[in-house]
Amino acid sequence: MEHLRTSSRVLIVDDEETQRSALALMVSSWGFVTETASDGEEALAKLATFPANVILTDLMMPNMDGKQLLRQLREQGSSIPALVITAFGNLETALETIHDLGAFWFLEKPIQPRELRLLLERAMQQSRLAERASRLEQQLSYQGVLGEMTGNSRSMQEVFALIRQVAPSKAAVLVTGESGTGKELAARAIHALSPRASGPFVAVNCAALPETLIESELFGHEKGAFTGALERRAGCFELAHGGTLLLDEIGDMPLATQAKLLRVLEDSKVRRLGGKQEIVVDVRVIAATNKPLEEAIRKNSFREDLYYRLNVFPISLPPLRERKEDLPALAAALIPLLNRKHSCKVTEVSPAALERLSAYDWPGNVRELRNVLERAVILAGEGAIGLNHLPAFLHGEESKPTITESPNGRCVTLPVGSTIDQAERALIELTLQHTKNNKTRAAEILGISLKTLFNKLKGYGAADAEEN
Repeated sequence: MEHLRTSSRVLIVDDEETQRSALALMVSSWGFVTETASDGEEALAKLATFPANVILTDLMMPNMDGKQLLRQLREQGSSIPALVITAFGNLETALETIHDLGAFWFLEKPIQPRELRLLLERAMQQSRLAERASRLEQQLSYQGVLGEMTGNSRSMQEVFALIRQVAPSKAAVLVTGESGTGKELAARAIHALSPRASGPFVAVNCAALPETLIESELFGHEKGAFTGALERRAGCFELAHGGTLLLDEIGDMPLATQAKLLRVLEDSKVRRLGGKQEIVVDVRVIAATNKPLEEAIRKNSFREDLYYRLNVFPISLPPLRERKEDLPALAAALIPLLNRKHSCKVTEVSPAALERLSAYDWPGNVRELRNVLERAVILAGEGAIGLNHLPAFLHGEESKPTITESPNGRCVTLPVGSTIDQAERALIELTLQHTKNNKTRAAEILGISLKTLFNKLKGYGAADAEEN
C-alpha cells in the first residue's frame, strides 16, 4: 500500500485539541499528509486549500458537527470518503450517518491504530478509483476519448455509453467486432471504470494457444501434471483474482475447455491440472470475438449454455469504414504516441493525406490505421504527414501486390510501399492457386500450421475458409 500513501492527504476534524494532535501525529507517521480542523466550519475552509483524499471526523462537535459537515459536502457534490469517529453510545448515530450521508465507515473511541490504518488505506483506494473514474468521464465528455479508445462518431459514443453503464456492475460482457476494432481496449476501459480497477487485468488469446496448453494457461497446473510440467503454475483465473480476465477470440476455444470454463463461471472455483483442491477465484470475465458465435452454435463448435453465460451484456464495436468521421481524432491521438516511440516531431496529417486516408475502407480497422501512420511518422520525421509519406496501396489499386505470369511460372509482384500484410496475403493466394486450393498442402509449402492458414483466410473474409 505504500504507493497509495505517497501523495495521500487526510483532513482530521476534532474539537479536542489533544485528540486531534495525537491523531495527526499517528497518521503522519504512516506516511500520509495531514491537516487538522477543530470543527466542521473550519474543515470546509481548510478543504478550499487542502484537497483531502479522506476525511477523518468526530461526530459530536460544537458549531458544525460531523454529521452537518458531511451533509454540506454532499450538497456540494463532494465524493471524498469520510471515516466518522463515535463515542460509546453513539453507534446508532454513526450508522445513520453511513446510511444517510454515505460516510465510508466508523471507528469507536478509543481508536485502535491498526483498525484506523486499515480503514484509511481502504478509503484511499476508493478515493483513487473515484478520481480515476472522474478523469475518464471528463475525457469522454469533452474529448471523445474513453481510456485508450477515441471517437466522436455516434456509433462510438453509443459504445462509450454502454461501457460506462456496465463497468460498475459485475455482469459478464461479450465484446464483438472485426479484427483490429479495439476489443481489448474496450475491455481495458470497462476494467478501468469498474470497482476492480486497482486489481489485475489479465488477457489471454484463445486462438493463439495450442489445444494441449489452453487448459493449463487458464486453470494452471501442478508439478508433474503432464510432460514438461516441471513446477506448479497458477493459471489466468488465479492471476486475475480480484480483477478482470479477458478471454479474447473465445470462439476458438476447444469444446472440452468450454465445458470446464462454464463450470468455473458457475462455481467461481478452479482446479489446477493434476490438482485435487478447488481454489475460489473472484474474477470478472469479459469475452471477445471477431466471429458470430450464433453461427458457431449452429455448427456445434460452441456451447449454447456458455454463450448465454458470457453474453449477459453485449457490446459491438463498429468497423472503421463505418465511422470515417473519427479518422482526424484517431490520427491526432495516435501521432503523439508514435512520436514518442520513434523520437519524431510530426504535428499533423495534411488535408490531402487525410482525404486519401478517408477514401480507403480499412479492412484491418484501427490496427491497420496505426501501422500506416507509424510508417508515415517515421518517413516524415517532423512537420505534417503528406501524400508522399503514405504507402503505395493508398495511391491507387494498381499499386497493390499482384500475381503475374513469368517464364518460371506465377510470381508475386510487390510495388515499393506494399505492406507486410498485403505481401503475405498475395503469397497465400498464389500458393493456394498452385495447390488447387488444397489448404493442407498450401500450409506445408508456406511453413505454417493449418489452423494459422484458416485464421488468415478468415481474416481476409474468404468464403471457403474451412477445413478441406
